[in-house]
Amino acid sequence: MTNTTTTTPTETETKFATQLFDALRTQHPLNAADFADVVADEDAAYRVQDHLTTLKNQPVGGYKVSLTSEETQKMFDAHNPLYGAQVQDHFLAAPAKVRLGQLMDPLVEVELVFKAKETLSPEDSLTDLWHKTTVAPGLELPDSRFADWFPSLAKNLVVADAAVGGLVVYGEERDTDQQFDSVDAVATVKCELTHDGETLKSGVASEVLGNPLNSLHWLVGKLAEQGRVLTKGQRVSSGTFVLPPHLTAGHWQATFDQQLGQVDLDVTND
Repeated sequence: MTNTTTTTPTETETKFATQLFDALRTQHPLNAADFADVVADEDAAYRVQDHLTTLKNQPVGGYKVSLTSEETQKMFDAHNPLYGAQVQDHFLAAPAKVRLGQLMDPLVEVELVFKAKETLSPEDSLTDLWHKTTVAPGLELPDSRFADWFPSLAKNLVVADAAVGGLVVYGEERDTDQQFDSVDAVATVKCELTHDGETLKSGVASEVLGNPLNSLHWLVGKLAEQGRVLTKGQRVSSGTFVLPPHLTAGHWQATFDQQLGQVDLDVTND
């Protein structure tokens, strides 16, 4: 069951994916205005993303879901979330160390990171997903191959650029149905983001489509539309609790309540 509208890029889309890959490899950002008319619609953007993923020539470790709050959807003139495939080595176990030089223009988001314990199906209910996953506290570092991308990059360019995927740092993983008494409890998690000991942001999981499990449910359904499945072992960074600040050097920590724990990240200037 392969959706050819998603998997067969045009010559123009293939060229665009190659330019994105070159920008990633050389860390020379692209000018968004030069690509305003390259992707006609969201399907085209996902075809570009798919070819970009192929060029990376690495296993897909999972996905990130973006535009999961009303606020961010308005910023990018969108009405639905979007996803980006993330290669395996872009998921880092905490505590992690990252050099600013590894990334181009990164932000910092606090998220719940789910991992599939078995292949997930679009027929799965939220309760099924609660049973079939682990959950971990997370810090996501969105990044883009376009200069001056946040908060004004066109939505289809965000999609093409792997949903501005950077790195995902995840903490201790526990069975979701052991960590939370119910599906609804997942929505009540609170988090505080600090940088060098100073609190920058606080947020709650309900910012993510009302419940981060809704984000995972959306992703599984969207992948199914494209003839794809979320398989055992793949992780999903499900959406940010807060409007993200820019990543800078220093010690970052996200502390989650409900005994989820914390995620520590040290960022150096080199």
